[in-house]
Amino acid sequence: MIHTQGLRYQYPRGPSLVFADVQVPQGATLVLRGNSGSGKSTWLALVAGLLSATAGSLTVADSDPGALAQSARDAWRARTLGFLPQKLHLSEALNVRQNLNLVYFAAGLPVDPAAVTKALDALGVADLAARKPSQLSGGQAQRVALARAVLLKPRVILADEPTASLDDASAEAALQLLASSAQQCDATLVIATHDRRVGETLGGAVEHRIGAA
Repeated sequence: MIHTQGLRYQYPRGPSLVFADVQVPQGATLVLRGNSGSGKSTWLALVAGLLSATAGSLTVADSDPGALAQSARDAWRARTLGFLPQKLHLSEALNVRQNLNLVYFAAGLPVDPAAVTKALDALGVADLAARKPSQLSGGQAQRVALARAVLLKPRVILADEPTASLDDASAEAALQLLASSAQQCDATLVIATHDRRVGETLGGAVEHRIGAA
C-alpha cells in the first residue's frame, strides 16, 4: 500500500514539486502519468526512500521511509521494494545468476540459489543464468531485471517507463508479465509512464497524473 498526503519536494536551488494525494491499497496497480520533467521520477524516489519529502506524509508498506535512519532505510528498501528501472542496470561484470545474487547482498541476507533459479524459471530465463547481460536480447534482459525485482517477494514494485522502447505486441506482453508477477507477490505495482498503452492494457489500474507546481 502507498498513502501520501500533502507531499511536497523542494529541490535545492530548483523547482518545488507538489503532489496530489494518493491512496493505493496493497496489491493494487497505480499508473503514474505525466510528461517528461513533470516529477514522476521524483515521486518514485520519494516512495523508494531515495529522497526525503520537504513536507507532507508518506506511508509505503506500513512504513515512512523518510523517518528511517539511512542504514535502516537502505535495509527497508532492499527487503520491501522491487524496482524495474528504465535503464536496467545489469552489471556486465557478472552473469545473470550473479546479478540476482546481488539482491541478497543488498538486503543483508544469505544467497538462496534455489530461489534465484525459481525466479529465473518463472520468467522463462533460467537457461540464460550463465550469460552476461551483453549476450541477452532486450526482452531477455527485461525479464532478468524483473526476476531480480520480484526475487525477495517485495510488497511494492516500482516500474519506470517499462514500455518506452517496445512495439505494441512486446509492450502488451511486458505489461501482462509485470502485472502477473506483482499479483503472485501480492505486491502493490506502480508504473510510471507517459505511454497511453499502459492504461489500455491494465484496465483495472488506478490512474494518477503527476504535474509540477
